Amino acid sequence: QVQLVESGGGLAQPGGSLRLSCVVSGSTLSIYAMGWYRQAPGKQRELVAAIISSGILKYGDSVKGRFTISRDNAKNTMYLQMNSLKPEDTAVYYCNADPVVLTSRGREEAYWGQGTQVTVSS
Repeated sequence: QVQLVESGGGLAQPGGSLRLSCVVSGSTLSIYAMGWYRQAPGKQRELVAAIISSGILKYGDSVKGRFTISRDNAKNTMYLQMNSLKPEDTAVYYCNADPVVLTSRGREEAYWGQGTQVTVSS
């Protein structure tokens, strides 16, 4: 089992920044990929950014150049630094860990955090 606890969401102005954190605990050696997904009202869940166990980073097209995913193994924490935020980044952001595969929508069978709201508005 893997447990994920997110923090760091909130309200930001367009052009502003936020950093999300995800503390990971449990059987992390079994994880193939860890990442962040988001879901806006009325839209499908989508991949924001992920780190594969090989070290490869993946980003959704809409966040490339603005968001950066990273992890601190000593703190068992994964981060999502979000810069140049736009109103369309408004969504609930979920931390995810999958032992099998990385997908564009995230598998229901994977491990998920409780979600944290990010709102970008002036």
